[in-house]
Amino acid sequence: PFPDAPTARAPADAAYLSVQKVDMCQQTNELQHKTASYNTPNLVVRRGQQFLVRVTFNRPLQQRDDFQLEFLIGENPSASRGSLVVVTFNSRPGGPWSGQIVESQGATVTLGITPTPDAIVGRFRTNVAIVAGTGMQRTNRDAATDVYVLFNAWCKDDAVFLPNEAERNEYVLNDYGVMYQGSFEAVTTRDWVYGQFERGVLDACIYILDVSKMPINDRGNIIKVIRMGSAMINAQDDNGVCVGNWSDDYSMGRSPTSWTGSVQILRQYAKTGVPVGYAQCWVFAGVFNTFLRTLGIPARTVTNFVSAHDSNGNLKIDLICLPDGSPDERNTRDSIWNYHCWNEVFIRRDDLPPGLGGWQVVDATPQETSDGYYRCGPVSMIAIKEGLLCHPFDAGFVFSEVNSDVVFYQRSRYGTLTPYWVETDYIGKAVYTKSLGSNSPNNITQNYKYLQVALMAGLVMLKS
Repeated sequence: PFPDAPTARAPADAAYLSVQKVDMCQQTNELQHKTASYNTPNLVVRRGQQFLVRVTFNRPLQQRDDFQLEFLIGENPSASRGSLVVVTFNSRPGGPWSGQIVESQGATVTLGITPTPDAIVGRFRTNVAIVAGTGMQRTNRDAATDVYVLFNAWCKDDAVFLPNEAERNEYVLNDYGVMYQGSFEAVTTRDWVYGQFERGVLDACIYILDVSKMPINDRGNIIKVIRMGSAMINAQDDNGVCVGNWSDDYSMGRSPTSWTGSVQILRQYAKTGVPVGYAQCWVFAGVFNTFLRTLGIPARTVTNFVSAHDSNGNLKIDLICLPDGSPDERNTRDSIWNYHCWNEVFIRRDDLPPGLGGWQVVDATPQETSDGYYRCGPVSMIAIKEGLLCHPFDAGFVFSEVNSDVVFYQRSRYGTLTPYWVETDYIGKAVYTKSLGSNSPNNITQNYKYLQVALMAGLVMLKS
């Protein structure tokens, strides 16, 4: 053909590399990442683990071609803050996530991308950028190629790594649970649907972080995410998810006992931005558990029977009586509940001395402030048992909930208080959580306290 014929120009046109299609390999990836249950059109992956992206170009790659994948999160993505991640596939240095060409067939290239085990958690936008002369040619914004990155309990380098497969299946993947209520002598059960895979729940949990104005670059930090979640699940001071109500008037919302799961609460909050009424401790714990499991954090709800609320941080429960022996409710600030529900998360604690990782207590029921917000934890369960109350967060308060002494005072007509009786084994009768793979309770009281010591102390008191 002549030099100016169309067939002669084709090779020159083909010299410019362009993207024809980006396939997020959703079915393959979600099987590997155990995220296929999420009811969302977008890919969901867990950090610290490779996922595949298949890119089809207009022609096979050549030696001189250079391109990169870019993952962006938040309003002003920045490489220095980890919210703009560049992944390269040749010797040119990129960002912290690693990339490799897994397979190349004609014009289609399968790429392997591995987010770091401490990557930001949330919804990333995906670009393919081709180096073109002195500039970059990027694919247009396509919501279908967005990818959710979650915490990874299967990755040993992630702070939420949980070694036991049966526990991962229960505490990350089970979307149903049981909470224990009533009294220590007459335990009742309440079924709860966590529903972390239901449509809209993952977006609602990310919306909660957005409403909290939590900086994007903090959202890979497990402790900061948990503490923000603990504050945001209640609406006490930050326009959070649930409004607490311990009265008998629920006319402006729904009775706490009417809820059977978290999904409707989270969807309603994400749709309206208005806190949902009403909640008590088991509702706060159920919704918080959904938030945690949705983001990939191993979590469980627990119930403490005969649970104390130490209002002044003196590690004991002060009950004041009038001269005739009746309770002085006006001057008594501490309280004791038949039961109280909270949560535990399984995480590494690099901020604490060795040996204090593992299960940590967290609580979204608004009781006392912690660093200015109504929230509680995470606090090491081992630290509670061993009385190591100097370690963050809120160790003294949780210790008192399960281990405090009850001191009875008599108030004279002059206002002076005289202690006259101490109960050393009344608080924290039992701590229950759901057993692995069944609805029967697992008694984990010994994780919080030395039972023999409590028993002996009670006997000593009786003899004296």
